[in-house]
Amino acid sequence: MEKSSRSWSATWRERIRALQNIPPLLSIVWESGPGVVVGGLSARIIAALSPLAILWITKRILDAIQGHFSGRPLPQGFWWLVAAEFGIAAISAMLTRSVAFFDALLADRFTRHVSIRVMGHASRLDLASYEDPVFYDKLERARVQATDRIYMIQAMGLLLQQFITAASLSAAVLAFSPWLMALLVAAVVPAFLGESHFAFLGYTQNIRQTPIKRQLDYLRTVGASKESAKELKLFALSDYLSGEYTRLSNQIYDQNVRLARRRLWAGLGLALLSTAGYYGAYTYVIYRTVIGALTWGSLQFLAGSIAGASTNIQSIFSTFASIADQSLFLTDLVEFFKVGPVVRSKPGALLAPRPIRDGFQFDQVTFQYPGTQRAVLDRLDLRIEPGERIALIGENGQGKTTLVKLITRLYDPTGGRILLDGVDLREYSIEDLQKQISVIFQDFMRYEMTARQNIAVGNLEAARDGAVQRAAGKSLAEGVIERLPNGYEQLLGRRFEGGVDLSGGEWQKIALARAYLREAQLLILDEPTAALDARSEYEVFQRFADLTTGKTALLISHRFSTVRMADRIVVLENGQIAEQGSHDHLMALGGRYAGMFELQASSYR
Repeated sequence: MEKSSRSWSATWRERIRALQNIPPLLSIVWESGPGVVVGGLSARIIAALSPLAILWITKRILDAIQGHFSGRPLPQGFWWLVAAEFGIAAISAMLTRSVAFFDALLADRFTRHVSIRVMGHASRLDLASYEDPVFYDKLERARVQATDRIYMIQAMGLLLQQFITAASLSAAVLAFSPWLMALLVAAVVPAFLGESHFAFLGYTQNIRQTPIKRQLDYLRTVGASKESAKELKLFALSDYLSGEYTRLSNQIYDQNVRLARRRLWAGLGLALLSTAGYYGAYTYVIYRTVIGALTWGSLQFLAGSIAGASTNIQSIFSTFASIADQSLFLTDLVEFFKVGPVVRSKPGALLAPRPIRDGFQFDQVTFQYPGTQRAVLDRLDLRIEPGERIALIGENGQGKTTLVKLITRLYDPTGGRILLDGVDLREYSIEDLQKQISVIFQDFMRYEMTARQNIAVGNLEAARDGAVQRAAGKSLAEGVIERLPNGYEQLLGRRFEGGVDLSGGEWQKIALARAYLREAQLLILDEPTAALDARSEYEVFQRFADLTTGKTALLISHRFSTVRMADRIVVLENGQIAEQGSHDHLMALGGRYAGMFELQASSYR
């Protein structure tokens, strides 16, 4: 019993803390459309007062009719009262439409605004964040919460409207009998507590289910995508994936059914209690009318006020409970916006040197990925001279791509430092430094956009005056684009109607064009020809020397026909440099490089 009491107390403390999420949300709502917010609130406030006005006019009409039956003439202006009631009802109907109009506008504006904010904030976070499963779960929930809180925003406007209506009608009931008002409130409090309790249970259950839901999303993608279609057929995986999806989804379904069943039975009992409270008050008013203490108009006015107050008080509790519990679901969104990057520019950061004069120096650089103990790079020393073409080789996991992530400041070293022209890389502005670096990773993006846009994203500021076409010519993507039905304006990929997909090698030429468009001082190519056929690879590297003139080039490749063109080849092993030198020097040395070269060359003999 004591444990249950502590649990109940803890859940309520969490609910109350979650209300702190509402002010940041309101700030985002206001930013998304101040005029729309003001218009919607004004319509709700006026609409909230119309029930009391209609009840008051109706009371006067009924009292006048009762007096008329008693022999008194109808009061002067009686028919104006009827016209006034019609007018208020008409205005109320129009206001209801106006509220729906403003709600629809605000929903669109909020969804657009918060989605842009999430995208912008996500783009500023560290790469390490995306490699953390716990953070990724939070990011996934934040994305959903960014567009799934429309009801909560509308509920906050509705809560204001309900509160004003309930307050105005309650004033009438209070004037008649304060105890009657207390009875109505007491009858709905248990329903509020029950609804809030089960909404909290739903929130905690949703948190527990997030990893499983991510697995379901993955299975949906794998089970019906172009990339997996071939293996699904050849390996007969469809039934297996469907079975896994069924098993996991059944877990979630069973959990949801159990919670819904508990909520149903508890809700039925609490609803009966609330109904009994209302009809107790209603019966008392009828009794007072029967004994002659109240007029017909007063009966109608009080009955309507009791019904309206009861309904709105219940709605206030229910809406507030919904808002309070929906605010729990905002926790990840609010905390997501609080997360800042660790790798960032210092105040007053330096601009990257133009031109680079002394090059890059890795000084005793050590790096471990967050959450791991293994040092991918271990006290690495490496100098990269301006204009030098260096090839990085080594087996998988030896730190080649990690080195690239460090030099581009996607990560910072966990030990040692990287210097650029004698200055620690962390002293430079990240944004300006990255403008001087052009990278194509092996897992480059295939943007479902036009061919022109696919290249232009490499340097949006320079994508004009034929720059895109020149970059396409350098990477041999020009021939690919010329064969497309709409040339540079052809939509690529199959996601959207009218799109044309490319082969792996053709996509790689597009990505190379993206890198060449950047016109940066440091060109980094991570497996740049992995998807190219032998002829295309030969043609690309015939141009490689010309294209890197005046630039520093860093090349990662498993193809030794490619790396032998570099000025210096660096062999990485166990996070350190095992050997380095030109191709001829390393072959004469007869070490790791020579062994790997001979092993690869033997497969072509």
